[in-house]
Amino acid sequence: MDTIQQIYGICHLSVVPIRMEPSDKAEIGSQLLFGEIFTGTKKTEDSKWIYIETKFDEYLGWIDSKQYKEVSKEYFDTFNNTPSPLSKGLMGIIKGDKRFVPIMMGSTLPLLKNNSVRLDNEYFQFEGEFIYPQKTNAVAIEQTARFYLHSPYLWGGKCHFGIDCSGFVQQVYKINGYDLPRDSFKQAEEGRTIAFEDLLAGDLVYFHNVNGRIVHVGIALPGNQIIHASGEVRIDILDAHGIFNVDRKIYTHKLSLIKRVLNE
Repeated sequence: MDTIQQIYGICHLSVVPIRMEPSDKAEIGSQLLFGEIFTGTKKTEDSKWIYIETKFDEYLGWIDSKQYKEVSKEYFDTFNNTPSPLSKGLMGIIKGDKRFVPIMMGSTLPLLKNNSVRLDNEYFQFEGEFIYPQKTNAVAIEQTARFYLHSPYLWGGKCHFGIDCSGFVQQVYKINGYDLPRDSFKQAEEGRTIAFEDLLAGDLVYFHNVNGRIVHVGIALPGNQIIHASGEVRIDILDAHGIFNVDRKIYTHKLSLIKRVLNE
């Protein structure tokens, strides 16, 4: 590996995989959506892969060197100090004279002004709905979560065309003004612990494996239900034991703990 002078980058494509090793065959740990920024400090010897840390959730991993746009530190700092909205609809469009990019819900619209986004020294028009995230309530959380229903499960994914349990929770909460870590076991460190009998809609519910490690998360809904990504984003029954899959008629996840992140 070659250490490099710190570079600043932005995702200028719809979605880019962040891999655990510098290989197209490596596990996907997370994804970059359009408009997300990051720093990079090292590359592989052939410069095909760059090791990055995302600004939003400090996630570490490798991306293909062909799948990002390098930006200046001045732009990076301006981005950090300027609120940027998120794409709200199922899909929006970024277009310029030589670029046409469909973008997913929850994508960042850098320095949006008069429907124009700026990627360092380049400007593109945005077509679609957008929102400046503000802390909302359980009703808004549920509305956003239901918008992801039937999105297929994808380990490391965080968009409608493939999403995992913690990516789903992170995106839903991000759109509603709450910043959460990427992985479920780290998300479980946020908020305050709630007893099952005090469970409210919008609470985050965590589940553990046979070794006691938190491996799954979902969002509580009214009526002892939970919305979560398991095979697809789906709604199942939740009780003090865990998740009861309404289609398979079995318990699929064992309850570990409940956290409340929403403002009360």
